[in-house]
Amino acid sequence: MLIVGMILFAAIMRIVPHPWNLAPVGAIALFSGAVVRNRVIAFVLPLLAMLAGDWFVGFHILMPVVYTSFVISTAIGFWLRERRGVVRVGGAVLLGAIQFFLITNFGVWMFLNSYPKTLAGLMACYAAGIPFFWNTLAGDVCYSALLFGGLFLAERLVPALRPNVSAISQQGG
Repeated sequence: MLIVGMILFAAIMRIVPHPWNLAPVGAIALFSGAVVRNRVIAFVLPLLAMLAGDWFVGFHILMPVVYTSFVISTAIGFWLRERRGVVRVGGAVLLGAIQFFLITNFGVWMFLNSYPKTLAGLMACYAAGIPFFWNTLAGDVCYSALLFGGLFLAERLVPALRPNVSAISQQGG
């Protein structure tokens, strides 16, 4: 319930006015992949957060591209399941932001008529997206720090929340 509550809070933050791409969904996807034990639910939670946010923010042609990117971020989160140290989480956040930048800007180039369908047009699209990358990275860093840091703090304050404590108690020791 704590994890779902944390994800719900972050999802609500998506509909609060914010600069472009400075949003919690990348962090939600990483966090969900890292801590939600059921893999199907881990993928569904960030997609539901996006869908709920899009209901308020608006639907658009690039939704399948954006949603695919968050599925990939959830899968990146699986890499954090056993060890969620600062360096690993930081690496996952950076990888998630980079893949989001690459995939969504490719989608802009491919599906919108903003750039010529040439290599030069693709490079111009990526160049124009660089300011948005920094917002994506900043949002992912901030919200990941809140989610992972909040869970770390909760696990320290409430020992029963620690994964290894519950595994030991289930084994009878």
